[in-house]
Amino acid sequence: MISAGEFRKGMTFEMDGQVLMVVDFQHVKPGKGAAFVRTKIKNVITGSVIERTFNPTEKFPEAVIERKEMQYLYKDGSLYYFMDLDTYEQIPLNYDIVEEAIVYLKENDNAIIKFYKGEAFSVEAPNFVELEITHTEPGVKGDTATNTLKPATVETGTTIMVPLFINTGDRIRIDTRSGEYMERA
Repeated sequence: MISAGEFRKGMTFEMDGQVLMVVDFQHVKPGKGAAFVRTKIKNVITGSVIERTFNPTEKFPEAVIERKEMQYLYKDGSLYYFMDLDTYEQIPLNYDIVEEAIVYLKENDNAIIKFYKGEAFSVEAPNFVELEITHTEPGVKGDTATNTLKPATVETGTTIMVPLFINTGDRIRIDTRSGEYMERA
């Protein structure tokens, strides 16, 4: 059991049958009245964020989130198949679970899958990936007054903004947390 007075960023707990993660917290001791904990908490399953205050003595059961590195194998219809690297067991996941990460994953890439009570609820792509540009308009030399960007489609099918000097066939490094171009690979 965790008391609200022990909350720290990243801590996960259960409340009202939901799994919540502390995004931000602040211990408040007003001049009058009892102390309280002001928090911003995120539902790890749905992703919704709410602000709430707690009495520091309130207790909640700790939620254990298991993180497992798995390999993305292939897509079959609406299911995406991932393989456990230790047991070689394959699990199918729906699009709503892999939605954010799949735009950066090619077949045979590794990803982190988060589980709660044995059920997968989230997929995280590696922080940085290297992908090949499959289509982009050519940049015109001397067309750069400032740091100008153009759209480019990468091999996974997603479109990101890249500098004018990037051409079709180039390999680039992408920060998957922000979806931004980092550098040529």
